Parts: sequence; structure tokens; C-alpha cells
Amino acid sequence: MNKKNLTRFFSALFIAAFCTVMASSDAFARKKRIVFGGGPAGGTFQVVANGIQVMKSVKAEKKYSVKAQTSGGAIENLRKTNSGRQQFSVTYSGSVWQGRNGLLTNDTRKYNDVLVVAWLYGAPAQLVVKADSGIKSVKDLVGKKVGVGNAGSGAFANCQLFFAHMGVWDKIERNAMGYNDAASAFGNNQLDAFWLFTAFPSGAVIMAAQTNDIKLLDLAADAKKYGFFDKYPYFSQLSVPAGTYRGVDYDSPSFQDSTLWVANSKVDDEIVYDLLSKVFSDEGLKHMYGQKKTFKDMSLKTGATNIITPFHPGAEKFWKEKGML
Repeated sequence: MNKKNLTRFFSALFIAAFCTVMASSDAFARKKRIVFGGGPAGGTFQVVANGIQVMKSVKAEKKYSVKAQTSGGAIENLRKTNSGRQQFSVTYSGSVWQGRNGLLTNDTRKYNDVLVVAWLYGAPAQLVVKADSGIKSVKDLVGKKVGVGNAGSGAFANCQLFFAHMGVWDKIERNAMGYNDAASAFGNNQLDAFWLFTAFPSGAVIMAAQTNDIKLLDLAADAKKYGFFDKYPYFSQLSVPAGTYRGVDYDSPSFQDSTLWVANSKVDDEIVYDLLSKVFSDEGLKHMYGQKKTFKDMSLKTGATNIITPFHPGAEKFWKEKGML
């Protein structure tokens, strides 16, 4: 090959390489960035968002990318999803229902742009006290220092809802903090009790039980006695099984809300459908279970259950095709 032809060859090679790079850059630029709202450290919400972000099939997706983002929790996620600042989020069924009906505490706005993608797991209330504290009921918390959940979280909102119903919300020393911080403060005798609204086993309760003898209060008894279930029908009863935490060798009756994956109404139907297909595939469900055993009940049979507010159209198409709607 003479010098002239060699120059032409390398010029053509350079142009081809340049075009390939530009095409890849253009494809990257067109890739939609999807923000998935999780929750605070120590909570299962963030495990959901992180788990979906690092799923192999999601990372390999060429049309969109998923970015897990920490948040204050359920109420913050509801508001950010409604505004479109987060395309997807984890929140509670009760929060969505209250938001759509303008019934959030001190907030009468209606959050109608938050639509359901799937049911994920049941989230029970857990109220931790020291075994020798003498505290037997929520009523006994009057005058006590209580961790009530992170500000802006569903845990905080549900704690306020339940404690106000019980008449103790304004009679306790409230400390708004995340689960891990609350467990640490509890261990240092800075709190008499702390509240969680998350799946079990909770890492924060496990941490608290390592340094103290603990017990979980029977919350279902108070809820039934004072008509809590009659007023808030989206809650259901369950028990934290004996042996879930060190030293708690008895079933602990409580109540739970449904944890939901939600989307902004303007998210493309195709993206919702495609991401659902990835997460609820056999591989996706195995991956999620590997992230945390809490997700053991996630399945095609449960994903469209316990829903009392509207589905996103992309999710509705998916669940109808699977014969679940």
C-alpha cells in the first residue's frame, strides 16, 4: 500500500471510529435518567431502591438508567413523586390513600399524580422498650422520651397518627430521628422507647437487642381497644413472630400497612411495564430476595394485591397480561 492509500485508509478508520464514539455518546445522552426514591439509612425502602438499581438486567438497559436516591421516607417520597422530582418511589398504601384524599396531617393538598406500580411487602409497626421498663401500653409512654421516626417519613406520620389517636402524641418527649440513630440513643439511655414502621427483622432492633434486654409492645391490643382499625381501614393485623429478635421469645401482635412501589403519572407506560417485567421475573425476584429476606413475599401472585388506589397504566397493562387484574 503506497503512502497516499495508507493515508486514506487511516483517515477512513479515524472517521469510522469517531462516528462510533459519537453514536454511542448520542445514545448515552438520549438514555432517560430515572430517579427511584428510597428512604433513610437503616430502613428497607432504601434497600428496595438500591436493589433495583444494581439489578443486572436494569444496569444493562440501554433506554433508561435507574438512580436510587435516599429520602426522608414515605411522605417525602409521595410529594416528590407527585411533583415529578422522583419518577419512582417506595411509600405506604395509607400515605397514598391519604394523599389522594387530602387527609395528610396539616396538608389538605391532593396528590393525584402518584399511581401504584406494585405491592412489595407488609410493613408492621414495632415499638421497642427495655424489658424492665414497666411500660406495658402506649398509654404508659406519657412523659417518656420516644424516637418517633425520621421527619418526613411514613414511620413518623404513622406514629403521629397512632399516638394522637391514643391521646399521647402531645404528652411525650418526641425525638424525630432515623432507625439506626434511635437504636443508638436507646442503647445510651437517651430514649425510653423507639418506634419503627418497617419490615422485620429490622437491623436497628437487632442492634438495640445486642446491648439491652428489649420487648415489643402489643400494639394490636391498643388499636382494637380504642377503635384504630375502624377509623383507618387500610391497616391490618399481624404479629412479629417469636424469636425474630434476641430475648423476644413470644409473638408480638401489631398492625401493618402495605409497602408500595409507585410512579409519577407522566412516566412512560413502556418504562413502567419494562421495569416491572425485569423486577418480577424469576431472576429479578431471586435478586431482590438476595438483598433482604423481607422480600420473600414478592411474587406475580402478590404484586397486584392489597391495592386500594389507582394503578399506573403501564402497571395495569402488565398485571392484566399476567392475569392478576
